[in-house]
Amino acid sequence: MTLDELSAVDRELRTGRRDFEGAWLHARGLMDALGFPVDSPGMAGTARRLVQALDELTSGMHEDPGRHLLVTFPPEAEKQGMIAVTDIPFISVCEHHLLPFTGTADVAYVPAPGAPVVGLSKLARLVQGYAARPQLQERLGEQIVSAIADRLETSGAACRLRAEHACLTLRGARAAGARMVTIHVKGVFETDAEARAEFVELSS
Repeated sequence: MTLDELSAVDRELRTGRRDFEGAWLHARGLMDALGFPVDSPGMAGTARRLVQALDELTSGMHEDPGRHLLVTFPPEAEKQGMIAVTDIPFISVCEHHLLPFTGTADVAYVPAPGAPVVGLSKLARLVQGYAARPQLQERLGEQIVSAIADRLETSGAACRLRAEHACLTLRGARAAGARMVTIHVKGVFETDAEARAEFVELSS
């Protein structure tokens, strides 16, 4: 698939119906019901900014992040080892509280013999695309490795996520600095203890 074709798919996915005016009115009503001074000079535009921010943080709902893996390159060797990108930053939104969780992702895959490879930036875009929607960290990791396994010819895929969740650190338990760590594996990383250990060591 060419870059022009990918752009056309992206435009089509982004045309989903969204009622921004209705969202703004509901956001203002919510703030008003909670006692916020919505008519004060400082908060007159807050409801609209809230809607815009939430729409930006969840923009991945209107795209297929896996499309980034459609642009590949010929392999440099018949049999290739693990390819990994570490410390990919991401921002997501907890679907339970609509509060952000932020962190980094380490992503790896082993191409099947003779299989094409994907550009490293595409792995970062894959992570960020799936993160930009109402999410759970557990689901995010599974979506990343499933997309790699489904869209590329691989012997295995792995992902390690580390994230700080505002719903844990800013409210409730208020456990400032606490992080959630999840590991997600498919293929050789699931069946071969040595391959899994290599990935864990690389991403530590």
